[in-house]
Amino acid sequence: MLLKTFGWSFAVTALGLVAAVLYGGWTGFGVVAILSVLEISVSFDNAVVNAGILKKMNAFWQKIFLTIGVLIAVFGMRLVFPVVIVAISASIGPIEAVRLALNDKDQYQQLVTDAHPSIAAFGGMFLLMIFLDFIFEDRDIKWLSWIERPLAKLGKVDMLSVCIALIVLMITAMTFATKAHQHGGAHVDKAETVLISGIAGLITYLVVGGLSGYFENKLEEEEEREHEEEEKAKRAGKKVPAVVMAGKAAFFMFLYLEVLDASFSFDGVIGAFAITNDIVLMALGLGIGAMYVRSLTVYLVRQGTLDDYVYLEHGAHYAIGALAVILLVTIQYEIHEVITGSVGVLLIAWSFFSSVRRNKRLAAAEGQGSPGDKAEVSSGV
Repeated sequence: MLLKTFGWSFAVTALGLVAAVLYGGWTGFGVVAILSVLEISVSFDNAVVNAGILKKMNAFWQKIFLTIGVLIAVFGMRLVFPVVIVAISASIGPIEAVRLALNDKDQYQQLVTDAHPSIAAFGGMFLLMIFLDFIFEDRDIKWLSWIERPLAKLGKVDMLSVCIALIVLMITAMTFATKAHQHGGAHVDKAETVLISGIAGLITYLVVGGLSGYFENKLEEEEEREHEEEEKAKRAGKKVPAVVMAGKAAFFMFLYLEVLDASFSFDGVIGAFAITNDIVLMALGLGIGAMYVRSLTVYLVRQGTLDDYVYLEHGAHYAIGALAVILLVTIQYEIHEVITGSVGVLLIAWSFFSSVRRNKRLAAAEGQGSPGDKAEVSSGV
């Protein structure tokens, strides 16, 4: 099971590290190894959240996620994306951007650094909306109940998450962005850039989330209708044709996963520039990390880990919220990638051990046969 799920990741790791040695010697090997660990650490919350969505998809779409999805994740976000943002921010062609990435690494890094406020605003708002929509939803199982209970009540107010996100964006633009540093240490007003990019991130979340939600609802409706028709067919001895809407729903959920991965990749891509300016080593290291994130996602789904450790999803969303804040703060202040990665890992580890304690308490309560204890255990911390 482990080899089947992580086989491609192991193979890509071996090939990537060999390529790193051939390209940059043992120094290149070390850089790629560090980048791989960085990508896995800052994207572990991505795997947990992805697993919550992927478990709703069948084996075919899980396979698509691990094949075509990997190509999009590795080549799209980890290789093409850094080139695209340079081309857009510097108003140069993609070919010139590639030339800078390969031949003038210092200038390429500077151009990416200058584009960071817009990148951070877009990614920060997208991730913030994911966190807010999660925390304002009333759930049967609560982790930090002293926080989640009152927020779930506030969540009954329509569009509250959008309003809070816009307020956060406005505060960010008026404080951090107006003091953002650019090349030469000069202070440049980035408020307009941050506002536009943040609104773009918000719109992207609403559009993609709205489409995936719409088709997910359609899928549930079609599954109910299919079940009814199957019952009728059994009685009549007839066969029922496959439901086409299931494929559409899975396709849009797949697109939603790709957008999520893109948003989660911002911190890894930007943080990689603190380690190396070499686009080849960067692509190798982040690509290896992306493979493990995807394999880990499928592993979580197939092992049913999310069902056994019910607080993992909570911890991942808290990590998303922390990452959103970090991205917005980095518009002005530099935060080391070790902090960025460790915050998410610590929150997820905390939620994991909380789940373990819950399972032990639940088992003890079942052994004692106390319904009251069971209800208390399921309500969280």
